[in-house]
Amino acid sequence: MRELFIDTANIDEISESIDRGIISGVTTNPSLMSKEPKADYIEHMQKIANLLKDKSDITGNEIPFSVEVFAIEPEEIKQQAISLKKHIDYDNLNIKIPIGWDELPVIESLAGIGVDINCTCCYTSAQLMLGAAAGARYVSLFYNRARDSKVPVHFALQETNEFIKENNLNCEIISGSIRKPEDITDAWSSGSHIVTAGFNVVKESSTHPGTTASIEQFTNDFKNWI
Repeated sequence: MRELFIDTANIDEISESIDRGIISGVTTNPSLMSKEPKADYIEHMQKIANLLKDKSDITGNEIPFSVEVFAIEPEEIKQQAISLKKHIDYDNLNIKIPIGWDELPVIESLAGIGVDINCTCCYTSAQLMLGAAAGARYVSLFYNRARDSKVPVHFALQETNEFIKENNLNCEIISGSIRKPEDITDAWSSGSHIVTAGFNVVKESSTHPGTTASIEQFTNDFKNWI
């Protein structure tokens, strides 16, 4: 199953996207949060969680929601992750932790006590695999940033997908850093289970100049016929 998440901290964008029946998850990060009016971080995330609860009641499925830590040191990351899990009232909450050598035991420890982890900032298949092996529920590839770094992202996705299958891991691959509508389908085709994209990219995916021209032609032809 291929899924599309919305990558934003804007409540209106989340609501509008979910109402169209195309979004099955939400991801955020501190950079996205910085685009919103200044507010308490946890309070804003709780507002998103409350919206998702309402939307989950409509769809019948609880929508996955990823919230990122902003601590740097491993022990601080662990404690902040536990605090986010405790203070944000939402069952399907995933804590985003960047990949790193010192972060891997944090991921393993948190996964061991039932905290779902989204291992993020991955650029290579090795990073994706290590995050999955450590117990992350999701591993997130920075798709276009990795391409900019000359990483063969299609191979990385395919290889990681096989690794997850072979080891029977409860882990899915998310491709983020999406710039164009075609990136969404390319990432899916290469083995990404999920693609998370910004509101403008998702919205643009529903349009094409040919569609606009065709509708205008049909409308004008019908007017002339009348």
